[in-house]
Amino acid sequence: MNQKNCMDLIRAAVRNSPHPGLPDDDLLEPTGVMALFTMTEEIRLMFIQKADKKGYPWANQMAFPGGHKDETDKSTRDTALRELAEEMGIRSENVEVIGSLGHFQTINSKDIEAFIGIWNQKDTIRHDPAEIARVFHIPMKYLVDLHREKGFDHSLPNVMHLTYPYEDVTIWGVTAKILYHLIEIVVKAPSCF
Repeated sequence: MNQKNCMDLIRAAVRNSPHPGLPDDDLLEPTGVMALFTMTEEIRLMFIQKADKKGYPWANQMAFPGGHKDETDKSTRDTALRELAEEMGIRSENVEVIGSLGHFQTINSKDIEAFIGIWNQKDTIRHDPAEIARVFHIPMKYLVDLHREKGFDHSLPNVMHLTYPYEDVTIWGVTAKILYHLIEIVVKAPSCF
């Protein structure tokens, strides 16, 4: 199946699937992130590795581009797009936002609304090395195969076991929870992966 047909199936699966809702706790700080598909010879998902800064709570962690909602953002969707432009140099007009993947909470009182989008790759990635060490474009097939190999299909493991290693890094924590949810949706388009 070609990439366009796969992306059409993924769009439909994201839009028609249930997602984790907004938590009742209004003390959580709202944040927005963008899980971004890129397409070259295969469908890939973009991740960033946070910079190795002393005292930075997310040093070296794998994440999706994003950040805290500020007073200029009308929504966490706006936050995710603003942060994508600030962190990566990817302008919102070059991103098709498919929709929200729902809300995910962190142990440090953040409520992350994760969005899924497709980047047309018309921008050149420019990231600040003081904030981002590296950018990864991980093949979706690799992530789906790993998900299945680890026995994660339809059975969310304990957060300590929910990891997705890739090369010399590991996706874990709330980013792994978001990825798990996305993969569970994507496998509804089985002919793609």
